[in-house]
Amino acid sequence: MVSALTVGQVASAASASDPHHRKGAKAAKSSVAVPAAAVPAGGAAHRADARAALHVPSVGEDIAISAQRRAHGTMITVGASAIARAVAGTNPLKVLAQQPGVMFQSDDPQGVDTWSTQIYMHGFLQNQISTTLDDIPLGELTYRNYNGLNPIQAISSENVGRLDVSTGAGAESVASTNNLGGSIEYHSSDPKSRYGATVAQTFGSNNLFHTFVRLDSGELNRSGTKFYISYMRNNTDKWKAGGNQFFQQVNAKFVQPVGQDSRISAFFDFSQYMQYNYQDYSLDIWKHGGNYIDNYYNGKASGYLAAYAAAQGHYPSYLDGITDKADAAYYDGASASTDLFGGLTGDFRLTDHVRWKTSIYGHGDQQYNTWSNPFYPSPNGAPMFEQVKQPSIQRFGILSSVQYEVAHNHLEAGVWYENNKFGSSMYGYEQPLVVNGVIEGTPINTLGNFTKLTPFMQLFGQTINTNTFTAFVQDTYNPLPNVALHFGFKSLLNTSRAGDGYYNTAYYGPGAEAAGTLTTARAFLPHISGDWHFLKHHELYFDVAENVHAYPQGQFKTVSSPFAVTQAAFDYARPTLKPESDWAYAVGYRYSDHFVDATLHAYHTDFFNRLQQITSGNIVNPVSTVLNVGGITMNGVDAGLTLRLVRGLSLYNSISWNHSTYDNNVTTQGVTYYSKGSQVVAEAGQQVWNMGTENLEPIFGWLVRSK
Repeated sequence: MVSALTVGQVASAASASDPHHRKGAKAAKSSVAVPAAAVPAGGAAHRADARAALHVPSVGEDIAISAQRRAHGTMITVGASAIARAVAGTNPLKVLAQQPGVMFQSDDPQGVDTWSTQIYMHGFLQNQISTTLDDIPLGELTYRNYNGLNPIQAISSENVGRLDVSTGAGAESVASTNNLGGSIEYHSSDPKSRYGATVAQTFGSNNLFHTFVRLDSGELNRSGTKFYISYMRNNTDKWKAGGNQFFQQVNAKFVQPVGQDSRISAFFDFSQYMQYNYQDYSLDIWKHGGNYIDNYYNGKASGYLAAYAAAQGHYPSYLDGITDKADAAYYDGASASTDLFGGLTGDFRLTDHVRWKTSIYGHGDQQYNTWSNPFYPSPNGAPMFEQVKQPSIQRFGILSSVQYEVAHNHLEAGVWYENNKFGSSMYGYEQPLVVNGVIEGTPINTLGNFTKLTPFMQLFGQTINTNTFTAFVQDTYNPLPNVALHFGFKSLLNTSRAGDGYYNTAYYGPGAEAAGTLTTARAFLPHISGDWHFLKHHELYFDVAENVHAYPQGQFKTVSSPFAVTQAAFDYARPTLKPESDWAYAVGYRYSDHFVDATLHAYHTDFFNRLQQITSGNIVNPVSTVLNVGGITMNGVDAGLTLRLVRGLSLYNSISWNHSTYDNNVTTQGVTYYSKGSQVVAEAGQQVWNMGTENLEPIFGWLVRSK
């Protein structure tokens, strides 16, 4: 349960100075935007008036559905007012999830626990959807991101101006190496033209406390120089077991107008994320243990003593009905991350027909992902140790594009380059003994400062350097004012090299960490789409694209990455490895008037070269490899209906269906597994198969749930 208080602009910064607030709360409205090529180019004011006359959705609108000038197929625009009506501090993806075919879930009410959050959009998992902020790539939308950061760690929800979401087949202009379908583009709000402050607070059960404070400078001179700086603090206790979830963030944005229709802007983000995680559930735990099973940590000695006894095989009585008691609860588990992220953008109108935009950016990240491993003893004899993954990211890049409007065409071309250094390592820290019921020492603080502690062993270490280059060309052509035809293509070159890493043979046995180079190269990834507004309220559209996902990266034995295995497994799989790709198709119909909005969207996707993790062995040290398991066929359809009965009241409902199956059987080491026709099941974007073992469930649980 939460309650929220929002205080708008104070002093002279009246809410009327902000177009977002001036519009106020509006009923969700579906609208049609005409690509920019159809809008007269006789100056900024003339273009704005023309777009208003054609009812192009403004930034302040709640949720608009349109064929945007960049024509990524059908776009959903989630405006600032829709985000603002959610409880302050809510993940904007929860607002997006109101749309047909989009599902978002999290174990916390705000949707800020990145360990648990998942988004699912028209059949595509979160690691197959691209995300950007002000065009700057945020990498894969997954836990333990290896090439970016989660959007909530990049920008406070109160500073989000809008989301532009492509739910269709292609998005070639978006800087990404993983979008097999769809994109989510965050746009930060601009500083306000008048000085003032904004304060938003949320209070809720389980000691939930959220505070957001933003100071706007207003225009500082005749040229329009302005900036804002904001601070956000979010803290709550878990709703079961012990531990808290803390998150704080600083954002700043600077805008310097240049002439009538150009500007230079800069954005900065600092975020610190420290959260105790909830223990994952299996069907066994839920069925036989109920809804309140969690880790033993409770901030008291009793929590450590219970976990210590469980590691020795003496479990509490409330776990009696659970088959896998050892994996039902650990002492603790947590996620911590500190990020510095920012970019500088120049957006210049060179002529009435030509616009040039360039951004440079940088990002540094240090993470600590922890859990108390009850399957391996500490050197002092304690039956568990604190296992700590310490990944890091250092990346920088540049994007540049040129837009050219001529006759009935809106042409755009651009390039993107990024260098990313992903470090992955894991260490073991000793937990204290218990003698005669007394803890001899202090248990490891799973959210503490590990730089001040000395590990008793390193388990693995690996560094992967990746260089990415993409280029795109696209054109939206308007043969008639109510018809938009789009064609574009993207070229991608992505090379990752893993150097010789550290591999603890005493822990893992003989072997070595994977080292080698993998390259994804595609010169021509086409995207074709069309949009036709016929009669007065009706619209038809289609969207077709070929996409590719560059080879993913991840930490040792945790994800479906060719680099997350031993050298022997890497060499075994390498001859059959290919980057996953797909052909995605979508068609749709939309009806919109003052009283009714109705949408119908159908899609089909053919995936090729799906990479999946194959495991066997025991829970402490499973044998893992990543293999190409062939193709997947996916079909889906969704529909949405909005009824506006009276002014200020609307009713909305939607329905979605998706079905995905494997196209091939899989043969490995002389054994054939008959997967053809089986329905695809995925867990948080990680596809995991277990083979050749008598104890599958604990292995599956460890692979998916390990910290």
